[in-house]
Amino acid sequence: MAKQATEVSYGDVLSRLARGERELEAESMTLSMGPSHPSTHGVLRLDLDLDGEVVTRCEPIVGYLHRGDEKIAENMTYNQFVPYTDRLDYLAPLANNAAYAIAVEKLAKLDVPPRCQAIRVLVSEMSRISAHLMGVGAYALDIGAMTVFLYTFTEREKLYTLFEQLTGARFTTSYTRIGGVARDLPEGWLAKVDGFCDQFLPILDECDALLTRNRIFLDRTEGVAPISREDAIAYGLTGPNLRGSGVAMDLRKDVPYSGYEQYEFDVPVGSRGDCYDRYLVRLEEMRQSVRIVRQVVKSMPDGPWYAEDAKKIFAPPKEKIMTSMEELIQNFMLVTQGPQMPAGEVYFEAENPKGALGFYIVSKGGGVPYRLKIRSPSFCNLSILPKVAVGCMISDVVSLLGSLDFVMGECDR
Repeated sequence: MAKQATEVSYGDVLSRLARGERELEAESMTLSMGPSHPSTHGVLRLDLDLDGEVVTRCEPIVGYLHRGDEKIAENMTYNQFVPYTDRLDYLAPLANNAAYAIAVEKLAKLDVPPRCQAIRVLVSEMSRISAHLMGVGAYALDIGAMTVFLYTFTEREKLYTLFEQLTGARFTTSYTRIGGVARDLPEGWLAKVDGFCDQFLPILDECDALLTRNRIFLDRTEGVAPISREDAIAYGLTGPNLRGSGVAMDLRKDVPYSGYEQYEFDVPVGSRGDCYDRYLVRLEEMRQSVRIVRQVVKSMPDGPWYAEDAKKIFAPPKEKIMTSMEELIQNFMLVTQGPQMPAGEVYFEAENPKGALGFYIVSKGGGVPYRLKIRSPSFCNLSILPKVAVGCMISDVVSLLGSLDFVMGECDR
């Protein structure tokens, strides 16, 4: 067993070797990995104790990207907070927008029309594909497979073009509104989405062929950092990381929202819970998301894209604001005081690409939340690092981090 950890610099080792001390004492070395290391996927720092190449202790240190989102929410109206949700998991802003809007609508006891629900499902599943493309591509790049990243990034850019046509922005979309969405679907846009699905699946199969049976990729992921079913549940893991450990929990199936119960799809699960299983789950989830997208495109209902009875929540159309005194006053009140909500508290969580994204809102009435708490899946998923990283080699830590697929903007908030 290693002795108590002591700081050993590279210079100390060289000087001791120069003095002829070839047999160094068996002692643990403390290594700081991050917060600028490329494989930490943002500003995560790992404080590692090493016995040679083997990790004996791992302490994740977060907070470098903390922006106080939850406190900011208490000082602005419900509508004004929508753009801040883009900056949580910034790889899936459309899904974040929808989850927050549904939480506030639950507080207001407001039901949105079927077309709005279908649009939210559509953009959320497209966001899942986009986020997983980035996750799988960056994971492959982390452990030496560059070609896959070029494929996945190209497909992600095609999705961003579709997002731009829909929302006017590629990255921070702020598309969903409380009570609806910002605008209806552009003419011909659904056909473009269907066309993307047709050309995407063969490319996904090619990425599958490049990685899934690749000997180097298998050596770096199979049997590495397994997470048992019991540990995954105990540490609060959700999303692909939980399903990779064999737990078939998916909020879209278990607690359907936005009409997910209308669509047919499967929930992929792993058997061993190692890095390889977590990769396979994300790969299959993209295929299932394409399956959902095609069903939504085929069955997109007509009708309004916002709740017409939500006059005190949803901003009136711009042309009416410019021509009607009543709508002008309504818009002024919404902008200055916010949508008036009843007193109460509510919790809602959605199945986001990284896992269960939850919003807990406490209202004392009025247009500003009294308290808002975000349950970010990346933060919860990282909680298992001190347990699962122990016994890994340093190179395995890179594989482990990539397989967890976290975003620090969501973790630190």
